[in-house]
Amino acid sequence: MNNHLFRHLAPITDETWQMLDDEARARLTPVLGGRRVVDFAGPLGWEHSSTDIGRVGAVVDAPMDGVIARQRASLPLTEVRADFALMRSELDSAARGALDVDLSPLDDAVTRLSTVENAAILSGWSAAGYTGATAASPHPPLTRDDDPTRFAQVVATAVETLARAGVGGPYALAIDAPGWVSVTGGNDSGGARLSSHIEAILGGEVVWTPGIEGAVVLSRRGGDFLFESGQDIALGYAAHSAESVSLYLEESFSFRVVTPEAAVAIR
Repeated sequence: MNNHLFRHLAPITDETWQMLDDEARARLTPVLGGRRVVDFAGPLGWEHSSTDIGRVGAVVDAPMDGVIARQRASLPLTEVRADFALMRSELDSAARGALDVDLSPLDDAVTRLSTVENAAILSGWSAAGYTGATAASPHPPLTRDDDPTRFAQVVATAVETLARAGVGGPYALAIDAPGWVSVTGGNDSGGARLSSHIEAILGGEVVWTPGIEGAVVLSRRGGDFLFESGQDIALGYAAHSAESVSLYLEESFSFRVVTPEAAVAIR
């Protein structure tokens, strides 16, 4: 199982692998905001290569008259990998039971990988053929006010826009780091926590989503934005020397927008 990660070749004990898996999971969970506001399917396995989109291409020549042939269309999954290296001295210390192991290279890899995934979902990734929720939206983007106390009004306008388009809730707000700080640290005009006020408007949650710029309000009714996971994020082994062990975080996924009008961007 997961032999493609070559973990059995690494000079790392089973107990240390478990520690690394736990630490990676703890770091990834809060920053993978994009997958929390869309439909997540999978993981379907490393061998899963494409997403069926239910369409066919143009008619192609067939070797017999009176026969029509068309190829099924699909959306390829994209493999995403973030490499990093840990010092063997730190891994040895972990095997001895040290609690203060330097995992800063893992932190950096988590940041890079989560940024790519979040951006693909919400901003888009043209090179991989994925249109993000904000790019696909036909609604004019709204403008975020510098005054956080008025941000709730912008979110309410986005919710109204979706409702008028026939897109029901509940809704979620995916937001970049500066906006997250304003929302979680600010108060509304009545002195309540601003994020609580916004979540009441949405009927859903406010999600910190590193890797995007601005924010987006999306419907969470289901079926509008589809993220398909082949290999979910996992740790793999690449090589080692006397001083360090080269590792990586890897995943495969596709993303597609089914209902473009189910999102409103906030710049």
